[in-house]
Amino acid sequence: MNRFKDKTVVITGGTSGIGLITAKEFLDEGAKVIFTSRSKENVTKTEKELGSNAVGIVSDAGKMADLWSLKQKVNELTNKVDILFVNAGFGKFNSLTNTTEEEFDAQFNTLVKGGYFTVQQLEPLMPSGSSIVFNTSVVTDTAMPGASVYGGAKSAVKYFSKSFANELKDRKIRVNAVSPGPIGTNFFNEAGVPQEQQEQMAEQILSQVPMNRFGEPKEIAKTVLFLASDDSSFITGHEVQVDGGMVQV
Repeated sequence: MNRFKDKTVVITGGTSGIGLITAKEFLDEGAKVIFTSRSKENVTKTEKELGSNAVGIVSDAGKMADLWSLKQKVNELTNKVDILFVNAGFGKFNSLTNTTEEEFDAQFNTLVKGGYFTVQQLEPLMPSGSSIVFNTSVVTDTAMPGASVYGGAKSAVKYFSKSFANELKDRKIRVNAVSPGPIGTNFFNEAGVPQEQQEQMAEQILSQVPMNRFGEPKEIAKTVLFLASDDSSFITGHEVQVDGGMVQV
């Protein structure tokens, strides 16, 4: 398939996990990809891995200075953005008792402010018929111990996908979200879960997944491509759960 020939895709947080796999899927279907990372080293490494149709930008979704300059940096590479995958972010699990202001701010700055102002800055480059996809999470629909800050931030992102779909409808820009369940990436390490607790937590999560397995990043990526393509031309303001039945069953 070549659904994205002559299309330009911007992926925030595109050097690892779901972002990287999604970049590869878009490239395989003919797109040109611009991705961001807060690490210059990761940008250089990923450019080599993805090849000549991908280029990286050093940009931290948690820093307003980087968000203000994002439009200019992207515009230096392209005059249009057909697809925007708002993916940059991380989750740190901690209890209500132990969460610090710094932990709270870090997640809300990256996920909420970062997501909002990424769209604000890049939407002017998006022509009629473009598509925006947010990466939310199963925590927007089910409570997990220690995930109050992460879940609150992702719930705000979920609302953005609906609100922006309404606000951008006259420009014929569709806005949707993909909601991953437990995915087999380096999630536990990035979430700050100690090694000795990871197996126990994995078992607890799997007990809630009817399909009794972790998902693969490629399964999320393929859903993003569906939402970005004409195959979903009558879908907007929707959050698609890719969670092995965790929420609905």
